Amino acid sequence: MAHTPTAVAEELTPEQRQSVLRTLKSPRLLKTEILAGLVVALALIPEAIAFSIIAGVDPRYGLFASFTMAVSIAFLGGRPAMISAATAATALVIAPLVASHGIEYLIATVILAGVFQVLLAVLGVAKLMRFIPRSVMVGFVNALAILIFTSQFPDLIGVPWLVYPMVAVGLVIIYLLPRITTVVPAPLIAIALLTVLAVVFALNVPTVGDKGELPESIPELFIPDVPFTMETFQIIAPFALGMAAVGLLESLMTAKLVDDVTDTRSDKVRESWGQGAANIITGFFGGMGGCAMVGQTMINVKASGARTRISTFMAGIFILILAVSLGDIVALMPMAALVAVMIFVSVATFDWHSIKPSTLKMMPKSETSVMVVTVIATVWTHNLAIGVGLGVLTAMVLFARRVAHLATVERRIEQHFGEEMVKYEVSGELFFASSNDLYTQFNYAEDPDHVVIDMYNSHVWDASTVASLDAITEKYSKYGKRVEISGLNTASAALHERMAGNLGAGH
Repeated sequence: MAHTPTAVAEELTPEQRQSVLRTLKSPRLLKTEILAGLVVALALIPEAIAFSIIAGVDPRYGLFASFTMAVSIAFLGGRPAMISAATAATALVIAPLVASHGIEYLIATVILAGVFQVLLAVLGVAKLMRFIPRSVMVGFVNALAILIFTSQFPDLIGVPWLVYPMVAVGLVIIYLLPRITTVVPAPLIAIALLTVLAVVFALNVPTVGDKGELPESIPELFIPDVPFTMETFQIIAPFALGMAAVGLLESLMTAKLVDDVTDTRSDKVRESWGQGAANIITGFFGGMGGCAMVGQTMINVKASGARTRISTFMAGIFILILAVSLGDIVALMPMAALVAVMIFVSVATFDWHSIKPSTLKMMPKSETSVMVVTVIATVWTHNLAIGVGLGVLTAMVLFARRVAHLATVERRIEQHFGEEMVKYEVSGELFFASSNDLYTQFNYAEDPDHVVIDMYNSHVWDASTVASLDAITEKYSKYGKRVEISGLNTASAALHERMAGNLGAGH
């Protein structure tokens, strides 16, 4: 029996759903991707303007960055359907440089940051994602949801009272319309309807045009007019490195989040150098640079149902068309409509399961602590790098503390060929945290002359453990007793043989 396009689309696996070729052959899927790109573009324009203000530059630098980043990463990136554009994270990093040295140095910094990101990709920075625990990821997601929600406060405080019912109407449309039809993304309907209401009834509410002027021309090739000297490099390098690190971290974390949402895998290495290449391109076209955006990506993937690079590409194209050709119309959009969309995104992004009483009761306290630290640090500093960094550090400390108590020593007196001997069985992972008190668990004065330390159920990981074994052997030798260390696995034996007796007293 022949399948209709709709039936075929419904039967596609998550991986097949990411195929650009399959989507181009399906009018239904193609429409979803195009409309998703339009919704993202409409939501991106006021944010790009706001981020430009944060960075201290003209709005066109943020809008041009959003256009070039989205279009470039659609071809270069490793995560389909993820949106990259000008972001608050990068704007905060480069704002001090703009204030002190101006726009030319900013553009040079964006290009250098892209170069740094490509180098970090080559060095395998994406592989470090495996060291980020799930609890940090959950904290990252929840913190972003909170930041997305709180970032709407400026458009909800000290505004005309009509803004509040408009936001409420927008939320009702976004939540209820999908129950009736999903032919058109609900956020797009909400934006269009509220814009029509605001224009027809001449409602006095804040609009996109109030955020700043939109550009009147397309971006052109831009070569930064800065001296190509070591002094210039010393000025821009710290800002470029900070921008590269923050941008990659946010992009890779967002890619992992989209992997989970779409039940697919992405190429993190390609995403890393793709972000770098996109920033280099953006710099040469006069953009302020950027990285992946969680909020806009969730609009694209969750709210609009996009899954391919087409939506990312179309988001960039629509940004340029709307900002340059239809700027007068876009300027009429009420901010209340976009606030409603972003509130929906924040609610959809937050991991509500993670804070349910049943989940908290079941989850180890250490896991919950890591999540809370990540959330508080990220929200407090508005810096994802700091939040994730502190979350990972907390997880490492708590893990080391927990593992340190897993090493055990059992003492047993035995007869060996008529000779009394003592056997200590050491079990567990031995590293600096667990082996520092190993020295105190032996009865040096009371033990027989023959001492066997059985390491069959343990593993030696570092020099601290070898030093502890040296100290134990030396202490027994002072009592005239012979120590035999046995049962070391191959890796532990190699480490012990290489380092034993060579660490020096007190080490």
